[in-house]
Amino acid sequence: MKEYNISEIQKLMEGEKITAKQLTKNFLSRIRKFDKNGPKINSIIEINPDALKIAEKLDGERKVKKIRGPLHGIPLLIKDNITTADKMMTTAGSLALEGYISVKEAYIVQKLRGAGAIILGKTNLSEWANFRSTRSTSGWSSRGGQTLNPYVLDRNPCGSSSGSAAAVASNFCMGAIGTETDGSIICPSNSNSIVGIKPSIGLVSRTGIIPISHNQDTAGPMARTVEDAAIMLNVLVDPDPNDSFSVRNSIEIPEDYTKFLDLNGLQDARIGIARNFFGNNDFVDFILENAIQQIKELGASIIDPTDITSISDLSDPEYLVLLYDFKYDLNEFLAEFVSDDHPQTLSDLIEFNNQNKTKVMPYFGQEIFKMAEEKGPLSSNEYKSALKKCHKLAREEGIDKIIQENQLDAIIAPSGGPAWFIDYINGDHSTIGSSSPAAVAGYPNITVPAGYVSGLPIGISFFGQKFQEPTILKLAYAFEQASRIRQPQSFYLRLSFKLITNSYC
Repeated sequence: MKEYNISEIQKLMEGEKITAKQLTKNFLSRIRKFDKNGPKINSIIEINPDALKIAEKLDGERKVKKIRGPLHGIPLLIKDNITTADKMMTTAGSLALEGYISVKEAYIVQKLRGAGAIILGKTNLSEWANFRSTRSTSGWSSRGGQTLNPYVLDRNPCGSSSGSAAAVASNFCMGAIGTETDGSIICPSNSNSIVGIKPSIGLVSRTGIIPISHNQDTAGPMARTVEDAAIMLNVLVDPDPNDSFSVRNSIEIPEDYTKFLDLNGLQDARIGIARNFFGNNDFVDFILENAIQQIKELGASIIDPTDITSISDLSDPEYLVLLYDFKYDLNEFLAEFVSDDHPQTLSDLIEFNNQNKTKVMPYFGQEIFKMAEEKGPLSSNEYKSALKKCHKLAREEGIDKIIQENQLDAIIAPSGGPAWFIDYINGDHSTIGSSSPAAVAGYPNITVPAGYVSGLPIGISFFGQKFQEPTILKLAYAFEQASRIRQPQSFYLRLSFKLITNSYC
């Protein structure tokens, strides 16, 4: 099928070739055919029962020349850890919150609705944003079941924004919103051959989003093109008086990120190569070397290597910070947003899972929940020390140091490896991922398709310093437009030996 971008759909609507209601019907039909039947991608956990009514209202506004902006009448999906004050639940994929319908709406959802977007439904995710078990299977939740990878159906879609990525790749919507603490936008975007932006912390409001860590959490756009992602980012970015990070950084916000999209954006750019994320998979390295060569041909200077060596010491302090933050932030969210007929604390959730272990924990447990529950307050010296070390390793001795010493515009690395088999016995077993430096630093990261290994997508990441979204968008857009590597999903049933003969495409 032809894949339209947002600008093309707007032109069709302006020319009265299609309406928002017709577009919404088309997506709902495709969802019924491929998400709930056929291949059963299972990316969508709930459909908005008012989607067609909302679309009809927006069509009425268009008729009287009231156009709210580029997202007017555009159907989007949002991850099921983002609250909506409508008829849909917000559960983080957990049966513990089944039936919870928020009376408060996430700030970013308010912005999307105000811009004329149609919230088509909620996407499935790795339960609790993949922060429940040390051996979880990405894309699985006790409420939603397993999301599949639309490129090869027995492969994992990665997570935790699994459903958002798979739905965009499967053309069930024009775009989707995911969330990331570390890799939860970048990894599924990589595995599903789409564009994903993990914004700088403070750029996008977190109010009304079920949290893991106030230090690293952010929502971000997931789309089939860099332009569509930039259009969505324009709406998501807005100072939120209830998010202290957002208020503090409001002066850094450009008016329109699409203005930075430049076909010649790589001309005279200085790009560093983080070689410490190479060497894990020959196929992936081959694809990245081709991408680097193309970036050179587009006029960029390549500084190679520019390894982020401090990242090797980052894992332990990051994990410690996330455990502390999760207990504090989740308890705060549950107390403010969730009614008392559902669990009100992390301790309550642990007890619920124990009482319902057959349904909630058939494949993996809640080791992370238990470790987080044992942590003390954020005033503890252990927490403060770990957070300070994270910032030092990821910022001063990490991205900032590499970029400043080499006068770089951005650093590139493989976004991830080929999607692994869905495995409920051993859990996830990914071997490649470069999301941590930008995630822990709170800096921007964008992934775009770079190639395929036996039909399995591989992405390339561009990341830089805080609030450098304009720069990485410019670079990623130039690469995307020159390479045009993305191929629509295939819905292969299984990986076959015939596919393996075309490994280096």
